Amino acid sequence: MRPLRRRTTALTTAALLTTGLAVSLAGVPSAGAVADRGDPDRFHASCRTAIEGSRATASCHNPYPETDRIRLHVECARWWDIDADSAPVDVGPAGYAELTDRCWKEIREVWVTHERP
Repeated sequence: MRPLRRRTTALTTAALLTTGLAVSLAGVPSAGAVADRGDPDRFHASCRTAIEGSRATASCHNPYPETDRIRLHVECARWWDIDADSAPVDVGPAGYAELTDRCWKEIREVWVTHERP
């Protein structure tokens, strides 16, 4: 009688695990569902910014199928130092761009803006 009880316990445990896995996977959207939801930010290139002294650099990669127009903005720390805005650069699908700009002295803030061309 004991072997049957162990086997029943093992089968019950396996059934519960399988059911739990099916329930947890039911909440995960498929790749097609994510692409079809019309997310307005699917054109944004991913950008990293770095500041070295008075020079700022933005490295951007666009993994999406739409072109992204990016600009680097640099706010200088000194009131008399002129802030800098780069010219817009179009980054196509799977494209890469690096933008640099500088202040005369210290940099207060750096950011990248995105827009549709």
